[in-house]
Amino acid sequence: MTAAPVGFDLDMTLIDSRRAIMGSFAGVAADTGVPIDPAGVDSRLGIKLEDELAFWFPAEQVPGAVRTYREHYLRLSGPLTTVLPGAREALAAVRANGARAVVITAKYEVTARLSLDGAGLHADELFPGVHGPEKAAVLTALGAAVYVGDTPADMAAAVEAGAHAVGVTTGSFTDRDLLAAGADQVLASLAGFPVLYASLTIST
Repeated sequence: MTAAPVGFDLDMTLIDSRRAIMGSFAGVAADTGVPIDPAGVDSRLGIKLEDELAFWFPAEQVPGAVRTYREHYLRLSGPLTTVLPGAREALAAVRANGARAVVITAKYEVTARLSLDGAGLHADELFPGVHGPEKAAVLTALGAAVYVGDTPADMAAAVEAGAHAVGVTTGSFTDRDLLAAGADQVLASLAGFPVLYASLTIST
């Protein structure tokens, strides 16, 4: 019997990319002269880049701002991204159970792969450019048993897909936020995931 796939969010779940993200938004603000409030960006970490930039730019200027952001991110991602505690062990625990470790993220594919490669992490499959209900659709199509993420939208996606929702408080949201969104369990970091995953013993 093959174990069902396990999905992971990327930013602030597997990797700490906050400094690279904030530095890139600061670069966009400097290049365009448009003020961007870091606290506002931080409060929404995890949404699509285009959706975040729409808070600061009129629709016709968003594509240009996206290009500017990505130029900065490609420069900053390597030196300013680190692996979060327990990420490698969490992926290994999934594979040790005979399951695929799948990354499902709102991040653009090129930067998602760059981030994974730079952190030395490997995804058995990568689904980029999806957020909220789009993540739920991917999880449903995969028949995923578990989805791990750091935002309420991640927890809601897991619930919608019928996957076990595991929250981590390594992002911008508290355990209360994640539980209110439907998390079955909340961990301080992925360091606790292997033991939790072993206790679930979910398989297809």
